[in-house]
Amino acid sequence: MSDTATQAPIPRSGAELAALLGESALPRRELDGLVMALDRLAEGAPLESAPLDEVSGHLEPLVSWLFSTSRKLDGTPAATARLRLLVRALERVPAWAERLRLRFIRLATEVDLVPFFEIGLPNDRGLYEETMDRLARGLLPRPRDASNGRELLAQLLPTVDRAEWLGDLPAELIAPLCALFGRDAAERAPLRQKAEDAVALLATRTSAIGLGRELRERSPAGALSASPFHLLPRLCDALFSGLGSTAACFEQIAASREVLRAVLEHLDRYGVSIDVVYRIEVIERNLDRIAELLGLLDAPDVPSSQRAAVALVARLATAQVRDRSLRDVVRTNGRLLARKVVERAGSSGDHYITSSPKEWRLMLAAAAGGGLVTVLTTALKFMIVGWHLPLFPEGLFASINYAGSFLLMQALGFALATKQPAMVASSLAGSLQSARGELDLTELVQLIARICRSQFAAALGNVLFGFAGGIALELLWTFLYGVPFLGPEKARLTLRSLDPIGSGSVIFAGITGVFLWLSSLGAGWLENFAVYRRIPDGIAHHPIGRIVGRARMARLAVRVQHALSGIGGNLSIGFLLGMTPVIGTFFGVPLEVRHVTLSTVSLALSIASSGWLGLVQVGVPRAVVGILVILLFNFGVSFSLALWVAMRARGVRNQGFRLVSALLRRFYAAPLSFLVPPREPAPPKPAA
Repeated sequence: MSDTATQAPIPRSGAELAALLGESALPRRELDGLVMALDRLAEGAPLESAPLDEVSGHLEPLVSWLFSTSRKLDGTPAATARLRLLVRALERVPAWAERLRLRFIRLATEVDLVPFFEIGLPNDRGLYEETMDRLARGLLPRPRDASNGRELLAQLLPTVDRAEWLGDLPAELIAPLCALFGRDAAERAPLRQKAEDAVALLATRTSAIGLGRELRERSPAGALSASPFHLLPRLCDALFSGLGSTAACFEQIAASREVLRAVLEHLDRYGVSIDVVYRIEVIERNLDRIAELLGLLDAPDVPSSQRAAVALVARLATAQVRDRSLRDVVRTNGRLLARKVVERAGSSGDHYITSSPKEWRLMLAAAAGGGLVTVLTTALKFMIVGWHLPLFPEGLFASINYAGSFLLMQALGFALATKQPAMVASSLAGSLQSARGELDLTELVQLIARICRSQFAAALGNVLFGFAGGIALELLWTFLYGVPFLGPEKARLTLRSLDPIGSGSVIFAGITGVFLWLSSLGAGWLENFAVYRRIPDGIAHHPIGRIVGRARMARLAVRVQHALSGIGGNLSIGFLLGMTPVIGTFFGVPLEVRHVTLSTVSLALSIASSGWLGLVQVGVPRAVVGILVILLFNFGVSFSLALWVAMRARGVRNQGFRLVSALLRRFYAAPLSFLVPPREPAPPKPAA
């Protein structure tokens, strides 16, 4: 390989280049910059002995010249116009073209391109390791390594704009650009060999992950030798040795995708593992890259191969930029995990949605019981605060109080207001299942109306019976002990804390709405953990069944599985409500919680502690308005988060305006449908 120039004269200035090209209207400054960038190719040591860093460094001034301005010329990107000018200059000055071609050929021959073809592919070590690796790459200084194809691409195309420009390159400029990497098959052979090496490596890596224990246990039953993950690398090796076909490789890629779909169905039924989900994503991305490279190697003609190569480099350059942030790895797993978590979190939430007037009345009755239990919860809360314990014991006892009360409601079949919206994520996701990027507004609006009226029934029962129970508790306490449950000062402070303007009730109610939604994730996590670890199956087949009976153990397993979601959600919301004020006090931040039912009982105790005169206290009207605001924020925040996660789980984006418009139209046409269910049609009269 030599760096000799032809006998054609080499321009030394922009004026000489303009005269050679026969263009007097071209900006001389741009031509001067091009001449200087191309003259750099002749600097330094001879090409045969120059280090790779120097060879790649010669290309950087030329790339910088291409992208030195972002303005457009007659609607054409400046970089495209400059590349067209560069191609004309190389055609007229063969010495420049030969110098540039020889440098590209040396880089293609000596640079390790396997990391180049791996750009955008997550590693197979797991989600945590990948996250830490990307975090380190983004924060720590990176050495310059011209022998690494990934690093070389990052030097030449460091931004997404440049990568997108390459992908939009006009067809007439692709052929001369690709010709720099070799004029015939012999010169392009090193590139082809390295692409084949990348396919072999990716196929082997995919086989190792696909045949791992975590995926093999969830794959369809069959002989290991018949697994597509076992056959894929062998067929790729046979292809490159001339004994196989590209079609056979694509068949195994399709069969591997079928196995992954079966694994996903298994996760739907038997619980989610974040590592398994991550490995599935790694395999899918590897299969996509293998298919891309096989399509490139098996292109029907040279122009098709060149277009596919440029498109692949553009995608790799874009992925190279995204690999430096954590957003990509989160986005990679976020939608699938959101769908799984949402389905698990809402698996027990369908009974929170009423359809008929009978179900609505049953919800009202269940909420009445929940309101009465909350009276005791609120009373214990005031007593725990009155003990003036250290921070941690106070928060622990408060958490046990909340969680125990919620578990008692679950055991008795009672309902708690504002807890339902976060627990219906499964139904919300199901209504979006066939959306494919567009909301199915008819079904979704009907579902939201049902959730709203179910929530209204729960809130009505909680508030009415919680208020009445608070009054009854105060009367009973005064009758037994001769003093009000809340003293005058504590009653005034309680009323003041419910003022929507003079306190932070609005913010605290929003925070409580977030906690209500987080409790649904806790519910999904516990149920998923139990199902993934097959705890119900372990209970059903426990040896104690020989004594008490297998049928009883099977029924117990079913009950445990049905109750796990509620237990996880109740424990989560209990400790979130109980520990938040304590944590806020510890850090000096005024953090509190405002739940509509608990606040209603507190209002009732404050009013009743002052006797009938309590009804005419100054702060009572504001406190009543505060209860309504707390209800709206508890419900609105938790429901909005559940809907957002459901939309993300189904890949639905930028549809909020359409949804709000449809809801407003439905509310204008039938406002009562958001509060009470429509009447059931009367049964037809029997024929005479």
